[in-house]
Amino acid sequence: MMLRRIAPALRPPPPPRAAAPVGVAAAAALYSSKSTSIPQKQQRVRDHSFDGIMEVQKRVRRFHALRALLLYAAAPARGSGAVSAPFTRLGTLARRQLRLAPLDAGRFLLRHPHVFHLFLHPVHRMLHARLTPRATAALRAEADAVAAALNTTSVLRLRKLLLLAPPHHRLRLENIRMLRRDLGLPDDFADSVILSYPSLFRLTSDGFVEFLPSPADRPDLTVAAVERARERLYREHRAPGSGEEDARFAFPTRFPPGFKIGKYFRIAVWKWQRLPYASPYVDVSGHDLRSLEAQRRMEKRAVAAVHELLSLTVEKRTTLERLALFREALGVPKKIKEFLLKYQGIFYISTRGNQGKLHTVFLREAYYKGELIEQNEIYEARRNLEELLMISPQKANLDRMFTSMGRGWEELGGGRRGGAELRDEFLGDGGGRKKNVDADEADSGEDSGVESLYIE
Repeated sequence: MMLRRIAPALRPPPPPRAAAPVGVAAAAALYSSKSTSIPQKQQRVRDHSFDGIMEVQKRVRRFHALRALLLYAAAPARGSGAVSAPFTRLGTLARRQLRLAPLDAGRFLLRHPHVFHLFLHPVHRMLHARLTPRATAALRAEADAVAAALNTTSVLRLRKLLLLAPPHHRLRLENIRMLRRDLGLPDDFADSVILSYPSLFRLTSDGFVEFLPSPADRPDLTVAAVERARERLYREHRAPGSGEEDARFAFPTRFPPGFKIGKYFRIAVWKWQRLPYASPYVDVSGHDLRSLEAQRRMEKRAVAAVHELLSLTVEKRTTLERLALFREALGVPKKIKEFLLKYQGIFYISTRGNQGKLHTVFLREAYYKGELIEQNEIYEARRNLEELLMISPQKANLDRMFTSMGRGWEELGGGRRGGAELRDEFLGDGGGRKKNVDADEADSGEDSGVESLYIE
């Protein structure tokens, strides 16, 4: 009993506490964690500005799918250079190849009269469909923009993409073909780009595209986009007395609205921003990666590689499935979706489109309120087509088109007596036009319950 009373008195007094420092660096010193990595599990927060973009892309994908079927079943039209296709055949192809409901093709064509024109053929006396002159002009503008960028930025994008696959700097031709639209390459890029520049690219017999060094290469060819953004941000927004060490390896970060950032998470992000890493263009195959610190640096290098690939795309976005084709070349882990969700301040994954089966990865710093900050001609041409798809059918003069159909209304159902239903939906029971047309339900079967339309 006596020892228990004396023991507390014999303990040494605790050391005096120092004054609490100010700032994030002081908070990191005060609440030091065991790991410098960002927590694995985070709550995913939706960003409606990016989801609104994907709502428009659902219509764009449906338009291109129906346009491909129209060209497949097209017959030359009289008088003009436009082509048209019988709607009965177009509806049959849409049900077989696109797996659409019997009335979905007719609804989409009627709800987008600024891109599709339905008319009664003067000779065949059948209901035909063709593209409007405004839609044809938008597609031609995109093709002209792609052709104009062929000899300049397109070749540079492809060369930098091959440099992201060290040490051999080679990628499969089929994988590049899947990414060609995102890179702004034409459909025949194998002939117009790769084979047209034998001093820059080599197409092997086993289906690989290799990078060939050239004395005309720019000295900043292997400079990543994040390094340019980091230098520009440091020069424009440098605070007095701020250290260069905080901005040397940092990434531009902007978390979505409603993302909860605790003090420990903020400290982990601050530590991760200061973590050194190798450039995605540097070969690290011979490095020793057994230490925990080396693995953390390789993880940050994988973030930089994905950041660089998205920066090479025209619209600074691509699908997760296409990104997975370059997983081994970029050094990204197998669970790529979970890997990207750890860094919600740098990337955003949208699940809008195709009933949640399509995942689109955005580069956050490249967008502001749903708009691409650094726009290009290809992006502007594609925006013209998107604007046509977003125009309400009430703003179009459909009286001439509706009266010219005549008895062709029954063919809108694809031979399944669906024309009467569509006629009541768009013209009403009394033969007049329906006042309110729900344009958000253009893609039935997909995510049509989202309130956001295009851009906040």
